[in-house]
Amino acid sequence: MQQRPAKPVISLVIPVFNEETNVPRFYPKLTAFFREQDLDYELVYVRDGGSDGSEAEIRKLAAQDKRVRFVIFSRWFGKEAATSAGLKKATGDAVVLYDADGQFPLELIATFVSRWREGADVVIGVRKSNRDEGPMKRYGSKLFNWMLQPLTDGRSVPGETDFRLIDRAVVDKFNELTERTRITRGLIDWLGYERALIPFHANAREEGPAGMDFRKLLRLALHSFVSQSTKPLKFTGVLGFIVMVISLVLGLFILVEKYLLPDPLHLAITGTAALAVFLSFLIGIVLVCQGLLALYIESIHTEAQNRPLYVIRDES
Repeated sequence: MQQRPAKPVISLVIPVFNEETNVPRFYPKLTAFFREQDLDYELVYVRDGGSDGSEAEIRKLAAQDKRVRFVIFSRWFGKEAATSAGLKKATGDAVVLYDADGQFPLELIATFVSRWREGADVVIGVRKSNRDEGPMKRYGSKLFNWMLQPLTDGRSVPGETDFRLIDRAVVDKFNELTERTRITRGLIDWLGYERALIPFHANAREEGPAGMDFRKLLRLALHSFVSQSTKPLKFTGVLGFIVMVISLVLGLFILVEKYLLPDPLHLAITGTAALAVFLSFLIGIVLVCQGLLALYIESIHTEAQNRPLYVIRDES
C-alpha cells in the first residue's frame, strides 16, 4: 500500500456556473470544516462561463484567502471541461470533486480522507437519494446508470457521482489523457486503481436553479455512451443480424402458408401488406443505426479538430 502523507493537502475542485449566491454562502462552511478536521487544503474554483456575478465573488474570496485559487473560462465549456481544468490546477496530495450548490454532504469528505488513508486510491460517493429530485431526473438517472454499466465493463456503479476523492497519482494519470469528448467519472473508472464506495443522501439545493438542465443532461448522456465504449455501434450490427434472421423466418413462413399451402390458417396475408411491414421495420432499424453512427462521426469530428479542451481567460 502506498504511504499517505502525515499532513496531506486536500484540494477541493468546485466547478461554478451561475452560482453567485452559493459561492459566498458555502465558503465559510468549507473553511470551517477543514479547520475542524485539522486538514491543510486549497479551494480551486473553476468559473465555467455564466451570466451572473460568480466571477466577482470568486475573486473576492481569492483576494482575502491565499488558499483560494481560481480558473476563469472565456465562455461556457461544460462541467466536464471545468472539472478537467480544476484537476490540472489542483496541487494537493488528494483532490475532492465538489459541486458549488452544496448538495453533496460536506461531512462525508472526512470519511473519504479516512478511506484514502487506509489505501483506497479513489473514494466514490454513491447517491442513494436526492431530497429535491423530481421523478424524471430520478428515473432518468437510474436508466442512465443501468445503460452505462455494461459500457464500462461493470466498473460503473448505480448511483455513482462525480463527488469523489482522487489520489495524486490518479490525478496525474488523468491529466495525461487527451480526448476532448470526455466523461470524468468514466475516465477515472477506466484508469483502474483501488476504489472504495461510500453511500450518501444528497442535500436539497438551497439557492437558484440547477446548472445542469434537461438539454445538458441529455447531451452528457449521449456523449457518455459514445466516449466510453464502441459497444453501441457493435449492438447495431447484432440488432441488424437479428432482424435479418427474423425477417428470413417470417418470409419463409409467409411463402409456405400463402403460396405452397392454400392458407390453412386463414390469415389472408397480402403480398403488399407483408412487404409494407417488412420495409417499415427495416427502414426504422436503418434510421436507428444512422443515428448512432452520427454520434460517432460527431465524436470523431471533434477529436480531429484538435481544439483545446477549454480556454482560460484568467487564473490565480
